[in-house]
Amino acid sequence: MSAPPPKRQKREQYRKKAAAAASKDAPGHIKLPQKKFYRQRAHANPFSDHQLIYPLSPAHMDWSTHYPAFVDSAEQTNLAGARKLDRDVEVVDIGCGFGGLLVGLAPVLPETLMVGMEIRTQVTEYLTTRIQALRTQQRKLKDSESPAPVPDAADASADADADGDSETPAGVIAGGYQNISALRANTMKFFPNFFGRRQLSKIFICFPDPHFKARKHKARIISENLNAEYAYALRPGGMLYTITDVEEYHHWILRHFREEGDQPSEGGVKDLFERVTEEELERDPCVAVMKEATEEGKKVTRNKGNKYVAVFRRKADPEWS
Repeated sequence: MSAPPPKRQKREQYRKKAAAAASKDAPGHIKLPQKKFYRQRAHANPFSDHQLIYPLSPAHMDWSTHYPAFVDSAEQTNLAGARKLDRDVEVVDIGCGFGGLLVGLAPVLPETLMVGMEIRTQVTEYLTTRIQALRTQQRKLKDSESPAPVPDAADASADADADGDSETPAGVIAGGYQNISALRANTMKFFPNFFGRRQLSKIFICFPDPHFKARKHKARIISENLNAEYAYALRPGGMLYTITDVEEYHHWILRHFREEGDQPSEGGVKDLFERVTEEELERDPCVAVMKEATEEGKKVTRNKGNKYVAVFRRKADPEWS
């Protein structure tokens, strides 16, 4: 039997070192994972069978393993027999990548449960390991005698070089990253299996795969059918955030939310969403995090590229005639 690939061997060595460091008292010994051990192709075919595990319905989803700090003390269980939480997951980052947005939003929305959905195996594993390391760091800092002051969102989401250790500045963040988690999922196929009607308050779609070729447009994460699913899961007043560095994709988004091009007389997504004004975006702290905290956002900034933002508010359901 052949030996595992070198990258996998190094990743196993890292895990052993991280486990040994976690047993020490000093929080500085907790190292975050290195991205170079979790590299994977940037593209994944959403129509392939990825052997994913997904719940039968939102009532069957076990969130207790993702947010142990928020498990309901009443010991109530869901239809799958898993412990319920004392609150619902409200924020979703679709295609979360390496988790920059989640880490940046954690101190901004400390009482809100947020989850990242990512289809790539190695990237999901990296983010899960990163969150566990951050939680361990924060737990040890909170146990120390004189914790450092709380850093702002920009500092909390700071990342080192892609091939180096990703460190977070010392300081106790409200919630200690217990409110964020990640799971491997195919949003295009199984989004309604995870979230019920009007459960979500925010959906983020940051720098999605543009799928430039016309024959690949069916794989874009923004479409008429998928927008209807997002509208189903969003509560009235909920927000859907989008950002891209591809101008053509930005206009694609506007067309599929009926903000550009031919306007239908009635029906469609136009009746479910309205675009948020620029004045509101300037006051929304989530927009600033979305622009600067994600790995793709930092890359666009380094390359001096453009970022196109469009945010849509879920309208109340139209009345039946």
